[in-house]
Amino acid sequence: MKYNSENPLRLSSLNHISLVVESVEESTDFYQNVLGFVPVRRPGSLKFDGSWLFGHGFGIHLLHSENPQNGINKKTRINPKDNHISFQCESMEMVEKKLTEMGIEWVKQRVEEGGIYVDQLFFHDPDGFMIEICNCDDMPVIPLNGEMLRSCSRLNLRPPQPQLPVVKS
Repeated sequence: MKYNSENPLRLSSLNHISLVVESVEESTDFYQNVLGFVPVRRPGSLKFDGSWLFGHGFGIHLLHSENPQNGINKKTRINPKDNHISFQCESMEMVEKKLTEMGIEWVKQRVEEGGIYVDQLFFHDPDGFMIEICNCDDMPVIPLNGEMLRSCSRLNLRPPQPQLPVVKS
């Protein structure tokens, strides 16, 4: 399949991710008290246990596992090359300190490109889903066509809006 880099689906932003969890209460507590998400109201028409949270510009929908007695396939080894979601932070040192104070096991990694260094911390949520905290804004985003873009959090890939003609009276 040939892909078009012109945003063929006209996507504007990430809305939410959904995670199947063993304990909605424990996971809600983690995302609220570790990552700073805020619980928000779920539609009353949803007839299953879950929790919606919002923060950092997108939502996390926690869905209670239909077979909690079988357990979630929790990952125990922290592997930076595993599926994960990444958050930009203001201070890596503060994040290291807070995670350690909270008793959360983490792994640190450093990436270098052209003399620019990005530090990354990886850890798991209560169900083994990988979380990354980084100072990724230090690394420029360079598309393969070679045109320089801004860093991740300042990146705006929305197609340019047509300018309306100015009518002088």
